[in-house]
Amino acid sequence: MTSPTFALFLGGRSGVGKSTVALALHDLLVERDIQHALIEGDNLDLAHPEAWRTHPDAQLAEANLGAMWANYRALGYRRLIYTNTVSVLQLPQLSAALGGDVDATGVLLRAGTGSVEVRLGMREQGDSLSRHLERSAAAALRLDAEASADVYRIDTDGLTAPEVATRLLDLTGWGRR
Repeated sequence: MTSPTFALFLGGRSGVGKSTVALALHDLLVERDIQHALIEGDNLDLAHPEAWRTHPDAQLAEANLGAMWANYRALGYRRLIYTNTVSVLQLPQLSAALGGDVDATGVLLRAGTGSVEVRLGMREQGDSLSRHLERSAAAALRLDAEASADVYRIDTDGLTAPEVATRLLDLTGWGRR
């Protein structure tokens, strides 16, 4: 019998800190010499025109996730940190893409508009910033409304990325190996 995959799916609006928190969690796991992989889901179907719009039946992000995870699994990896805005709305599909027995934990990171404006303002400008802020606000409403009760919610306002990562380490139990 093969051991399960332990997957942490981090979701949240743009500017909430998903990537930054995932990297902080990665650092904590490295410090403890705990084997894991980190996959940024936003890059799995990044194309123009958007593959998820032009070829929705292809499920490109899920297919790419499955292919990447199969390679990690073949090398003995059992823990996955996966970030993507809507990942917490797609836990069954993403778990299925990983294949086999998956112990999935969904976490919705949340932040207030002020925090998001500051964070997005550091990486976007002009019209791009306006578009990102608008989409981020809409995503926050959708994620809060549609994420299941099984998805944990962590408010990131006033917390550093390492503080949020420590909460995730406790939540997953990965710090205990």
